Amino acid sequence: MPKISRVLAALIGLAAAGLMPGALPASAKEFTFDDKANKDIAKRLNIPIYFAVPNSARLPLSRDISLPDRLIDFKHPDAKNGEVGLRLVVAKRAGLAKRLGQSGLVQTGDLLLTFRSEWGGAGAYPNVQMGISHTGIAYVKDGAMHNLDNPLTEEYLGPGMRGNLDSEHYRTLKLIHIIRPRNLTDAQRANLVDWSTRLATSARKIYPKEINFNQDYNAPKYKPGQAITFVKHLGQSALGQSPSGAVDMFCSEFAWSLLALRDCNPAKDAEAFKGSRVPSCVKPIMEPMRATGDYITRRGRSSNAGLAEGPLLVVDALKLPEAERDKLLHTVFVENKSGMAKMSVGHRQVAETMQSKFAPLEKYYLGVQGKWGPTFEARLISAGFRRGIPENYSPTSFLINTLLPANNSKRTMDYVATILIE
Repeated sequence: MPKISRVLAALIGLAAAGLMPGALPASAKEFTFDDKANKDIAKRLNIPIYFAVPNSARLPLSRDISLPDRLIDFKHPDAKNGEVGLRLVVAKRAGLAKRLGQSGLVQTGDLLLTFRSEWGGAGAYPNVQMGISHTGIAYVKDGAMHNLDNPLTEEYLGPGMRGNLDSEHYRTLKLIHIIRPRNLTDAQRANLVDWSTRLATSARKIYPKEINFNQDYNAPKYKPGQAITFVKHLGQSALGQSPSGAVDMFCSEFAWSLLALRDCNPAKDAEAFKGSRVPSCVKPIMEPMRATGDYITRRGRSSNAGLAEGPLLVVDALKLPEAERDKLLHTVFVENKSGMAKMSVGHRQVAETMQSKFAPLEKYYLGVQGKWGPTFEARLISAGFRRGIPENYSPTSFLINTLLPANNSKRTMDYVATILIE
C-alpha cells in the first residue's frame, strides 16, 4: 500500500526546538516527588500523557549518582495511578557535559534523544513521533560526557568536533531523553569510547565522502537476511581504511550502527575489517522494528513493538476502561493548529501534509484491542503497514523498545532520565 507507506515513512527521523522550566525544589542524589513541583512541571511541559513513559520503562538507578542539579520524579497528572511520568534532571546549561560525565547518571553508549515537548498534541505526525526528533550517542572521556551525531558536522558536534553539548543543535535544546542499552560491559564501553573518538577526530575527513546523511527515512540500510555491511563500512571509516563510496545514514541508523561495533576492539580487530566479510564481532544492539508489532495482540515474551505504536503502548499501560481508552487514543490524531504553530517551518509543513493521511493508523489504534482481539480491518491495516514500511530503527524506536515488559526478550533498552535544561 504506497499510501500507507507514505503515511509512516516520515516517522523515522527529525530535528530542533525548546522549553523553559522554572524554580523547583532541589534533591540530593535521588529523584523525588513533590506535589507543588509536579504541578509546576505539568504546567510548563504541557505534554500529553503519551509523551511520558510508564514506570516499567525505567532503569533501576544506583544511589551513588552525584549531581548538583535538581532531580525530580514527575508523575503525569492524567495518570491516576501515578505510574506514568518522567525522571527529570533540571539543569543549568553551563558546564552540563562535564557534570553529566562525572555524575554516574550518563554512561558511554547511552542514546541522546532530542525531545520536543511543544510538539505535544499538535497533530498525528508529532504525536506518533512522541516528540522525538533526533538521536545522538554519548561517550564519557576525560571526565566529561561527549555527544556524537550524524551529520558529523559542527552543527551537531560543535567547535572542533568535541561534542560538548555546545553545538548549534544542542545549544537550542531544552529536553533530552537518556536511553541506555542493556548489559554493556566495561570492555564494550571502552571499545565505544575508542570508536567514537576516532569518528569525531576524523569527522571532517570522512564526512560526507565516506559517511553521509540519509534523508530518506524510509530507506534504511538494514535488510532482513542480509549482512550488515554498512556497519562494517562505518568501522572502516573510523579505522582510516578509506572504504570506497559513501554510506548515507540517518541519525538513529548511525547510532544503531555504532552500538553494533561494541564488541569490536579497534586496536585489535582492525584486520578483520579489511576482509570481504562483516567481522564476527559486529552484532545488532536492537532488533529493527516493523511499522506495527505483535506485542499488543499476543503479549508474548518474544513479541515486539512497532515503529508507529508508541502512544498506543503508553495508553495501553494505563489499563483504562474501553471507552475512556478509545477517547484518549483519538486525541493522538486530532489536528491542533496552535500546536503546529510552535513547530519549525519544515516540521510544520510535513505535519500539515501528513495529517489527513493518518486515518488508517487511527483505525488500527482503535481496532487492535477489541474484546475478541483485533478487528478484521485492523489486521488488514497492520498487514499493509508491514508491507509498505521496511524494518527500521527510528529515533522513537529506542524509546518504544523501553515500553516492552522488563522480561521481554526483545527489550534491550531502558529509560534513564530526561535532561530539562534551564
